[in-house]
Amino acid sequence: MNKDYCTKAYAFNKFIRIYAATTTNLVEKARQCHSTWPTATAALGRFLTASAMMSLMYKAGEHLTLIIDGNGQIGQMVVEASYGVVKGSIERPGVYLKYNNGHLAVGLAVGNEGSLTVIKDLKLKEPFTSISPLQTGEIGDDFTYYFAVSEQIPSSVGLGVLIDPDNSVKSAGGFIIQVMTGCPNEVLDELEDKLKNLTPVSEMIAKGYTPLDMIKEIAGDNFEILDEEIPLSYECDCSKERFALKMEAAGEEQIQDMIDKEGKAEVICHFCMKHYNYDKEDLVKILNNIRNKKKNK
Repeated sequence: MNKDYCTKAYAFNKFIRIYAATTTNLVEKARQCHSTWPTATAALGRFLTASAMMSLMYKAGEHLTLIIDGNGQIGQMVVEASYGVVKGSIERPGVYLKYNNGHLAVGLAVGNEGSLTVIKDLKLKEPFTSISPLQTGEIGDDFTYYFAVSEQIPSSVGLGVLIDPDNSVKSAGGFIIQVMTGCPNEVLDELEDKLKNLTPVSEMIAKGYTPLDMIKEIAGDNFEILDEEIPLSYECDCSKERFALKMEAAGEEQIQDMIDKEGKAEVICHFCMKHYNYDKEDLVKILNNIRNKKKNK
């Protein structure tokens, strides 16, 4: 399987910025982690793809948390992204809805009422949060609206996930087109004409287009590559030690209760679905850490 990456370019004399990505592997990894059914796979895959590209608009080390909370069957989806590395969760993975034309009903499954929330941790004093209402639940439209309203950047977001008959991910990818400040009207008109006649992103993906092919489809020959291959991946950084630290936040009383009643505990990571088991000795260690931190305050 080909690697996942994003190509970044300026187009139309640097008045347009384009991010184009292939994300087949990371979407398939998410499907395997969450055992998603086809419509849920497509929804989470589109969300992961858009989030991966958006994370490249920030510096390495800066962190995004994105939440889609719609009124459809899927419920809430959460993605964490940091310079091309993503992980995600989905409330109800067992959703398989189709429209009458046979296409996966992502908009129906996500819902057209609800919100897209973006929390940016840019290593300042406080994270910055912005929220925009969902438009169609198709994810691309919702990100397009978010960029226009919350970031004041006119944009066009195209996303696609194709599912094989065995429910695995055949291909996935997308693009984000953004208009730079001071863009002349004639460039906007030219771009608008291009977008009207643009091959649907799912068709481009089905034909095996690379990110560079997608950029050529959008800009013709009028582009300049800024970064040809920025790696994208689905990775979870959870560990037994990290969850132990989080368990300390439950407090002395609750950990003592776990020791007295069960003598053990199990934690499941919502991003990769790994199970972590804590025996009595582990729980006593967590309890002692809480007590020691209280003493040292």
